[in-house]
Amino acid sequence: GLVAQFREFLTEIDAQWKPVGAEPVALQIIGSAALMLQADYERGTKDGDVLESQDGPEAIKEQLLALAGKRTRIHDQFRIYIDVVKRAILFLPQGPVFHPVAGLALKNFNVEVLDVVDVVLSKLKRYNSDDANDIRAMADLDMIDHARLVARFAAAADRFSIDARAPDVPRYLRNLHKVERDILGVTPSDIELPPECLPD
Repeated sequence: GLVAQFREFLTEIDAQWKPVGAEPVALQIIGSAALMLQADYERGTKDGDVLESQDGPEAIKEQLLALAGKRTRIHDQFRIYIDVVKRAILFLPQGPVFHPVAGLALKNFNVEVLDVVDVVLSKLKRYNSDDANDIRAMADLDMIDHARLVARFAAAADRFSIDARAPDVPRYLRNLHKVERDILGVTPSDIELPPECLPD
């Protein structure tokens, strides 16, 4: 299955890795791959899957992309590639929660996956049909604690309220309300957004 393939993909990167002196590197996986690596869930896509990693030191990012980014040998071999995502753009609270991946013995990496509730939260920014399907699958597996999702949303809104992204937050709240209504089957939360997030 796909999870076994993710594991082989990571093992291959580990085998090809030339140490940069910061090993073991924390490889923090976000997005759908993080869900698949911690829940009984598989979603294949025709053009392969992306392991999105949070950004770290430049030397690490460059080597990850050179080894396993788009159109590399490893991408061709596994139909999976790595994309490095800027931590700052993710709709998440100040301290995102990560969990180690069990049973993955790599020499150069400690692989961690973003907590299910935090993945759901980060998907409210784009919220397309794939995102909705991922969230529905997590709800079906009973892996979304609604009260925690709401608390994490409020913390992320606080973090976004202090810069230029504040006006986008009401849209994420509308997406949260869609998830609550359509997927979780609960009454949409009455979250008071920071004043900076509200239109004048």
